[in-house]
Amino acid sequence: MAPDSLERENQLPSWQLPHGVTRGEWDYFHSIPIASDYDDYFAHNRLFEFDAQILHDFLPAPTKRSVVADLGCGTGRALLPLVQRGFHGLAIDLSEHMLQIVQEKARQENLSLDCLRANLVELDAVRDNSIDHAISLFSTLGMICGKRHRQRSLDHVRRILKPGGTFIIHVHNLWFNLFDPGGPWWLLRNLIQSTFSRDIERGDKSFSYRGIPQMFLHVFTQREIVAALRRAGLKPWRIIPLDVRRFRRLKNPWLFGRFRANGWIIVCH
Repeated sequence: MAPDSLERENQLPSWQLPHGVTRGEWDYFHSIPIASDYDDYFAHNRLFEFDAQILHDFLPAPTKRSVVADLGCGTGRALLPLVQRGFHGLAIDLSEHMLQIVQEKARQENLSLDCLRANLVELDAVRDNSIDHAISLFSTLGMICGKRHRQRSLDHVRRILKPGGTFIIHVHNLWFNLFDPGGPWWLLRNLIQSTFSRDIERGDKSFSYRGIPQMFLHVFTQREIVAALRRAGLKPWRIIPLDVRRFRRLKNPWLFGRFRANGWIIVCH
């Protein structure tokens, strides 16, 4: 998309924003600094190392032309290693700037992948049963505002996956806020607001992020995310609870693990 077209698009009034996308997220997706600094900003994030290991352990070895789709690919930090392993990559993101970085990285490494700029709630451009495996990491599903929009996104995942395909997803844990500084007060406010307001759901967060006000994130209970996956026809196979620093499994998950886990990486079939 031409730069002037992106600039005009960035000025959309709120009522014209895509389904499930808030104003803060729209600004995030159109931010050049966010995209250009993304890799440096997260250079030492240990969660990336852990979920790379999960992908290595739980995604089957690629066959000829096996396609893996990264839903909310960012700059391709999870997808490109999979393409190096032999998968054909499909990078999907709403940020044109992120996709340009993915394409440039792939060109430099002589890797074959396709890029699709799309809203994860509206993936009609991807054919039914056309993807062998899919991933959605770094709480991408939580960036979708509205339960029905998140469910629609998961319905698309089930639709585009081939029979027997694997889907790996990461989400944050609502109850972990009990252990965060200021988290219990936020949780109490959220539970009250979600009870009396139609515009706020339990687990909806709004905060400033890297200079962008009113960023949105939904955090889940384990029961909530498992139920949403099952409604879409996806079968959770491995639920991996993350420890407080998110770079390894939670120790002793039998001990109030649904509260202590920072979040989960869930492997579905």
